Amino acid sequence: MTAKSTDDGFAQALVRDIIASEILRAKVLAISLSVLVAIVTIVFAVGHDAIQKFVIRPVTWRVWLASFGPFILYEGFVVFILSRLAARGTHPPWIARYVNAAIEVSLPSVIMLVASTFVAPDLVFGGWPSLLYFVFILASTLRLNFALPMVTGTVAAAEYMAVAAYILPLSSSADQALLTPLFHQARALIMLIAGVVAGLVAMRLRANLVRVLTESAARERVVNLFGQHVSPSVVERLLGSTIETEAEARRVCVMFLDIRDFTAFTRERTPGEVVGFLNHTFGFMVEAVDRHQGIVNKFLGDGFMAIFGAPLSDPRAVEHALAAAREILAEIDRRKSAGEPTPRVGIGLHFGMAMTGNVGSPRRKEYTVIGDTVNLAARIEQLNKNLGSRLLVSDAVADAIGPALGSAERRTETVKGYAEPITVWRLD
Repeated sequence: MTAKSTDDGFAQALVRDIIASEILRAKVLAISLSVLVAIVTIVFAVGHDAIQKFVIRPVTWRVWLASFGPFILYEGFVVFILSRLAARGTHPPWIARYVNAAIEVSLPSVIMLVASTFVAPDLVFGGWPSLLYFVFILASTLRLNFALPMVTGTVAAAEYMAVAAYILPLSSSADQALLTPLFHQARALIMLIAGVVAGLVAMRLRANLVRVLTESAARERVVNLFGQHVSPSVVERLLGSTIETEAEARRVCVMFLDIRDFTAFTRERTPGEVVGFLNHTFGFMVEAVDRHQGIVNKFLGDGFMAIFGAPLSDPRAVEHALAAAREILAEIDRRKSAGEPTPRVGIGLHFGMAMTGNVGSPRRKEYTVIGDTVNLAARIEQLNKNLGSRLLVSDAVADAIGPALGSAERRTETVKGYAEPITVWRLD
């Protein structure tokens, strides 16, 4: 996966999540307004006579439905449009988002203007309609944009002051606080402040979203480059390191592991039993490789190839590879002593220069190592069949390990594809 495709994938994921957040906001508003209409309807049905005592002229629930209904339908339309955009992976035009913010926050203004024709001003400004502005300001945090909540708060404050000036005979010398401009200016200021706070919250939510998507994109890139078999611990090491994925020569230690008599084993068992056995067996083997700073680069049916010293440089690659091999054999012996079914395995190790880098098509590439070091490691592993051994290492591995190699039998063997015999050391 190229850096450009990773960046494109990140941008698309960010657009999808922003649209998803916008859809959630529109649904929340539509549902909230529908619930509010239902509550008002119930209140009118239950306390109709009591309500009429506070009104200037008769009012029914149909008035509120006519006021709220268009806005509920509008939110449904917004959800429909955003869903279409999400399906195409297209971001809504920025001007449309600002227009949408101005339209939505106008609902409280409409409700207050309608209410002013039925009840006294003190009930209009002292009741719940003026609090609706804050519902829209709070919901604007889901826009994941600092400017849009600011616009929502600003439009709310401006419309509130305009409604107050239209409904009330405002005067600085008025006896009632409700009629003084300062009272309403204070409310409008709180709406502005609420818009700023909502904008800061939206910025924080967006920053967290970007961080999560960035980490996810980085992990996806690592997994795509180094295969699906990279453990979480290895991924963390790769993410925290500067890794080169272009072709380059590296000194690596290559491990080949093969399960003996696997063909005969599969004939006597169902496919499900075979897969279960492999998962159970490979589980502790891969963990051993991971613990010793290697990666399992390829599974080969009844075996695998592991790399030590790439893509992360490791001056102790040979030591770690040998430790992993010995740990695998020790665990097999432990399980055998416990009476568990255990496989017979052969392991071969070789140390030398190899070409490392991405191999594959433009659509799908995988990090791997190629070269004579890999070929010889595979041939050394195959020698275990003839020698009846479990762990053979090359002369290069023995030289790198030195006295730590311990007791070992030195042998000279002929291998397929090589004119000259090679020296191997039998460790088990």
